[in-house]
Amino acid sequence: MPDPADAAPADPTRRPSRRTLIAGAAAVAGAGALTVAAASAGTSRAPAGSARPDWETCLTAARAVLVRGDDDAPLVPGYADVLLRGGLPRSRMPRKKVLVVGAGPAGLTAAHLLSAAGHRVTVIEANGNRVGGRIKTFRTGGHENSPAPFADPLQYAEAGAMRIPDSHPLVTGLIDSLGLRRRRFHLVDVDGSGRPAHRTWIHANGIRVRRADYARAPQALNRSFGVPKEHEGVPASRLVRDAFAPVRAEIDGRKDRALVEGWARIFQRYGHMSMYRYLTEEAGFGERTVDLVGTVENLTSRLHLAFVHSFIGASLISPETAFFELPGGTATLADALYARVDKLVRLDRRVTRIAHGDGRVSVDTVSEGRGGAPVERETFTGDSAIITIPFSGLRHIPVTPPLSYGKRRAITELHYDAATKVLLEFSRRWWEFDEAAWRRELDAVQPGLYRRYQLGQAPADGTMLGAHPSVPRGHVSAAQRAHYAACRSVGRDQPEAAGVVGGGSATDNANRFMFQPSHPVEGSRGGVVLASYSWSDDALKWDSLDDAERYPRALAGMQEVYGQRIEVFCTGVGRTQSWMRDPYAYGEASVLLPGQHTELLPHVRSAEGSLHFAGCHTSVKPAWIEGALESAVRTALEVHTSA
Repeated sequence: MPDPADAAPADPTRRPSRRTLIAGAAAVAGAGALTVAAASAGTSRAPAGSARPDWETCLTAARAVLVRGDDDAPLVPGYADVLLRGGLPRSRMPRKKVLVVGAGPAGLTAAHLLSAAGHRVTVIEANGNRVGGRIKTFRTGGHENSPAPFADPLQYAEAGAMRIPDSHPLVTGLIDSLGLRRRRFHLVDVDGSGRPAHRTWIHANGIRVRRADYARAPQALNRSFGVPKEHEGVPASRLVRDAFAPVRAEIDGRKDRALVEGWARIFQRYGHMSMYRYLTEEAGFGERTVDLVGTVENLTSRLHLAFVHSFIGASLISPETAFFELPGGTATLADALYARVDKLVRLDRRVTRIAHGDGRVSVDTVSEGRGGAPVERETFTGDSAIITIPFSGLRHIPVTPPLSYGKRRAITELHYDAATKVLLEFSRRWWEFDEAAWRRELDAVQPGLYRRYQLGQAPADGTMLGAHPSVPRGHVSAAQRAHYAACRSVGRDQPEAAGVVGGGSATDNANRFMFQPSHPVEGSRGGVVLASYSWSDDALKWDSLDDAERYPRALAGMQEVYGQRIEVFCTGVGRTQSWMRDPYAYGEASVLLPGQHTELLPHVRSAEGSLHFAGCHTSVKPAWIEGALESAVRTALEVHTSA
């Protein structure tokens, strides 16, 4: 039998057969067992005493990144055939009664595929109000029939997933196949003609600079961090790009088996490193340079997490990647997924216990008793189950008989990060204004008000909050004015008009990152700004505040960057989402710690008898819908073709 290493490389343009696809999915799912077996046999192990994982484990992680089977053939083309065209392949296996736990994109998609193939499917969802998981839009209506979340009922904003890369073929293909419209999401702000403008702000150490100006002349901001002289004239983005270059060299220009092995070398050499350790030990950055790139390039909150997590993200999504959004909100995708299986979904059923064995699965649930409704218990039984809930939630659910040690360890240790958004509504899209528009609108409030803001002489007692005639009455209370005045930014200077569409600014204050909407809402002259988007420890500092207290503080943080005058358009209405405090999500996503890609990931995705595991946490695309869809197809194939 020839050595697999001597086999001809797979043709990357040729789609795998259905048989190869099924075998590949099973191999990826069972990779944990193969890894353990190889380690037990003592083959391909790292030297004794080394913190580095063995080679077979690194190959497993590499294939997960590239979504390939154990023969290194790409699985995504076949997954796309199943998801978007032919459905699950024909199988001589008997049809099953399948329980799907969790009605996020992974659960809804797996349920649709299995139901269409003739299986009897029940989806069990803890939330009694909506489906979609971390696809959540603050909006009026939708399948959850929500009341208007903002003063303008036409307005909506994303609590969760807000952008979709064009490099994710399953989710973009699914959106198109469902007949949903998508349009460009401007990660970088654009001018009136739609060209990148880079006019949003970087605000740190008391210095405010346009992104375009910083790219041309980074010295002032960089010096404020005290970086060494050789880094003073280099923008933070280039510092990070150059720091990653030796790692990129392992995979750039490689194909087929060579690409898999390049990724495996990355995991073996760097998988145990945190981002901080990589930047200091491998890139040679001092503390001040780490502070600079952390603040400007969104790395501060991720310095203690795995280096390979950030590197994978930078590798799979390049600066040239285009992003899309869905008009009406990302939850329109959840609407469409739900519409295909709504009769199969049981809402308000929180899982309390799972029993499995002898080809049977039993799931005990309890309702939440909202609105005075009686609390009900219900047990569901089936031949197989697909568990899609986050491991941080599964940690609270007893499973009998106990799962394997590797699975239990993964459930216990898999790291879930915090992420918090604070959204503020404004009656006008002031971020698109030029100075002439600012003068016109402010002087419509009070003659001469534009000049008083320029001179720092505008009232600071909260009387200007929501003062513009376009602000709907009745949403700004006296208590809000007092609270806002107490929290307001001390700085009174007025930077020039932003004059942007879309894009975002970065600051070292608690808000950290701010994003303007990429498109106006049809029929509305206002808009909702993501006033603060933060992760990890930055997010936890917001999570200690009550929701109502977040809004004046977020507005004050925005004023440090955009100026005090934005207050006149504030409607007094905001929305906020803390994913770590969400009773269904248990965190934003599985953002892994050093070593967890090789120590835990193989066990995360492996099946345990009649239990199969899906969700973006079982992929190497956590927090992305693409990862959830990959897992949905993989587990649907496992269930469909298993005895």
